[in-house]
Formats: sequence, structure tokens, C-alpha cells
Amino acid sequence: MPAILHADADAFFASVEQRDDPSLRGRPVVVGGGVVMAASYEARRFGIRGAMGGARARRLCPHVVVVPPRFKAYVDASKALFRVFDDHAPKVEGLSLEEAFLDVTGLERVTGTPQQIAARLRRDVRERVGLTVTVGGGSTKVLAKTASGSAKPDGLLVVPPGEELAFLRPLPVERVWGIGPASTRRLNVCGIRTLADAAAAGESDLIAILGPSAGRYVHGVAWNRDRRRVASGRRRGSFGSQSAGRRSPDAVDEVLLGLVDRVAYRMRSSSRRGRTVVLRLRFDDFSRATRSRTLRRPTAATREILETARDLFAETRPLVLERGLTLVGVAVSNLDDRFEPLQLALALDDPRIEALDTAVDVVRGRFGTSAITFGTLLGRELRSMPWVADD
Repeated sequence: MPAILHADADAFFASVEQRDDPSLRGRPVVVGGGVVMAASYEARRFGIRGAMGGARARRLCPHVVVVPPRFKAYVDASKALFRVFDDHAPKVEGLSLEEAFLDVTGLERVTGTPQQIAARLRRDVRERVGLTVTVGGGSTKVLAKTASGSAKPDGLLVVPPGEELAFLRPLPVERVWGIGPASTRRLNVCGIRTLADAAAAGESDLIAILGPSAGRYVHGVAWNRDRRRVASGRRRGSFGSQSAGRRSPDAVDEVLLGLVDRVAYRMRSSSRRGRTVVLRLRFDDFSRATRSRTLRRPTAATREILETARDLFAETRPLVLERGLTLVGVAVSNLDDRFEPLQLALALDDPRIEALDTAVDVVRGRFGTSAITFGTLLGRELRSMPWVADD
């Protein structure tokens, strides 16, 4: 069954302004003076909405803070946001600067359930971009987007398989993506106020009320039928994973081993290779350090990535001893974008190919990711660490 997430940054333009100017946090803020381009949730409590005239907004809330738009800041924030989206799903379909569908179908064995992926996505957006994002999920696009709308702001709602109709049917028709005010009025006049009413009315009645296209659409939504799939022309730009929690320098090698094993397996599962290995560290004082090294050739080999990550950590060890360590992250970027399948080894005695990785991947693909692991990680699986997030 398809698993689709809809991620939508909360009050995007206004949130970027509040992120960049701490004095605006917790205050009603609107972007744009003549016409409101965006309103913070603090401003929305006074009835202020996008596209409202600035004069009316100030009457509704005399102490509202009006800021001019900064389009470059919003574009930069959008790029950072989509880097996080790309790091969590192989297919990402952007709807706007701050909103996208993510296809996470079939990733349960690799990165977790849709609920787990959505939770990590929200955490990474907050940490890496400094914004909050609401995520909805379900088996169809319309279900995922409707779920995110129900969870706003700063929420998470994934509708489990089998519970789609129970979630959809009580909703008023105007809550559904694609049903506008005119369609809502026509439906309400005919006594159709909820999706349960729409399901009971039948497709022919809905077509008579709304016309062929809209009528079939509303009927399909009432039965959670939506054949549209996430369409993306882009491939992800990096693979990464990170683990938070206090640990001594001597304990880092085990963490690196687990993180690299996880990242390399996901890369090979996606037939991708990368040339740049990145190590991210966060210290007790909340400062950060990033080190990277670009290899001569692209790779998805666990051993090669691990050796590079170990070298990078050795360079930062003095900082760790001085400041303490609260987070370790490993990523591989500069991916091979030729879209060629990754050639895996068949002969275990070929030193040029990571045949051992291939054998491990076959076992994990058949029996699950926990079926085989490094001996040094026995009893210390990543899932038992304070928390692990995949990029």
C-alpha cells in the first residue's frame, strides 16, 4: 500500500521573520503592509488572514507588527527545507516554497514506519532550518494533505491503514483539498455537509451538483480513492544519519560504525554512490563542528565510508575532549547523478568490489535490517541509543 506524507511549514513567511528576528517571537506578525502576504499564528488568533488588506489587519489587531517581505530569505529557507525533505524520501513533489508530498512507500525496513519518518522529518526541520513543519500521512495524496491540515500547527497525524474512512467521513466538505467555496456552497444547499453525506449521495448525484470532474473527485475522496502518485524530477542530494546523546570520545567509534552501516545500506538500496563524506558534531555548549572529505571516486562501500569518517573524527577529537559531545552525524553527499545502477559484486574474492556488503544486503533484504550486524554492535543496536535520525 502506498505511504505518502504531506509536509507543510507553519506560517512560512512569518515564521522565517520570527526565526531571524528573536524580538518578533511570540508576537502577532504580518508580512506585507498593503496586503497581508502571511500572518503568524499569533496574528491569526485576531482573525488576520493572508490576502487581507493591511488596514483591516491593523484594525483587528492594533499592536500587530508589520514587516516588509524578504524574498531572498524565503527562497533560502525553502532550499534548506527541501534539502531536509530530499534527505528523508526518494521522491519529493513540491507544491510551493514550503510544502511538498513525500513518497515513503516501502521504507519500513530501511528507515522506519511513516510515523517514525515523519517524526524525524519534523525534528530535522526544527534543528536544521529553525522552523516548525506539520506533517500528515496516509495512503493517498488527498488523505495526507487533509491529515496535515487537521494537525496544524506544528503537528503530526498519520492515518493508519484501515482507518481512512473513519477519519475522512466526519470531515466537512470544505476541509478537503480541492473543494473550494463555490463547490462547498452547492453541496451544502443540497444537504451535503460532510464526506459521509457525499458518500451516501452517490457519484451520479454529485456529478449532477458539481459537474463530471468535480463530482467524481468528491465521490473519490469520500471513498479515499486517489490514484495520483508523488511525481518528482529530482533525486535526493545526500544520505545521512545521526545519533544524539552524551558519550565519551572512546565510545564514538561504535556510534560511527552503526551510523555508517545504516547510511551505506540505504545508499546501496537506492543504487546511489557518493564522493563526499561529512561528519557533524554538536558539543555540550551547543556549538557545532562539521568536517568533510571528498574521495577520488564515488562509493557506497561501508568500509571506505567508515574509514573516512574515522579520520574526520580523529581531526576533531581535541574539540570533543575540550567541549564534550552530544550529537554525532554522518552523511554522504556529492552523489553520482548519472542514474546508473550500482554494480554489486558476485564473487566474494574480488577485492575491488565490496562483496561483503552485497551479501549483508541480501540477508537484510530478505530477513530485515536487524538480521545481521557487526559483532561490536551486538547488544548496542542503534535503536537502543538515545535517538537516531536518518537524513
